[in-house]
Amino acid sequence: MPRYKLTLEYDGSPFSGWQRQADHPSVQEALETAAAAIEGAPVEVAGAGRTDAGVHALGQVAHLDFSKPLRADKVRDALNAHLRPHPVAVLEAELVDDAFHARFSATGRSYVYRILNRRPDLALDRGRAWRIATRLDAQAMHEAAQALVGRHDFSTFRDSQCQADTPVKTLNAISVSRRGEAIDIHCSARSFLHRQVRSMVGSLVEVGRGREDTSWIAEILKAADRTRCGPVAPAEGLYLESVSYDQ
Repeated sequence: MPRYKLTLEYDGSPFSGWQRQADHPSVQEALETAAAAIEGAPVEVAGAGRTDAGVHALGQVAHLDFSKPLRADKVRDALNAHLRPHPVAVLEAELVDDAFHARFSATGRSYVYRILNRRPDLALDRGRAWRIATRLDAQAMHEAAQALVGRHDFSTFRDSQCQADTPVKTLNAISVSRRGEAIDIHCSARSFLHRQVRSMVGSLVEVGRGREDTSWIAEILKAADRTRCGPVAPAEGLYLESVSYDQ
């Protein structure tokens, strides 16, 4: 059966998350319904990562199998036609070897968290960024974040419902940058714990507000204690930016 790799973007606002659920809409369900309309039979879609409710994607990756070969651009266009009016778009479809797996073949994942640091309410970006009215020190946040880079026990930033076998992860990079009123936090790793990024962002914001100094992030990381984590950042500012694979 031919296998297709899909690159997707979506607005996570109306969904309960990526993963299919019995009583709530999900991105996976929307894709599988669209694929079934093409195949004429149920189709299973596997994703590279399970984004939470309200989390968006700029470059989520998934794969599916059809019983007959189709042109990749036809797969993209047909899926998009059946996905309407869901806020999900297949940006690219690519025929791949059947050994490819969107999740298990992935070698890295990158996220970006968007903050709009302004007093007025959001209009165009409502539900797509975290508005923080008080002035944040983005440079202090960036300096503090560097303590997170490398291989660590990230228990402090691990959600209590996380099902990972170990809290030890390697964070390849994290940066905090300001462009006017916009603050972007980029981070990349092979994989992340459940709500790790939102937990790290929420703690970094405490530094940005001036409530904690830059050494605090290293201190709470070393503690490996979830109770030391700052408030968890809301879902609407988080985007799965890209998923990488070995060539």
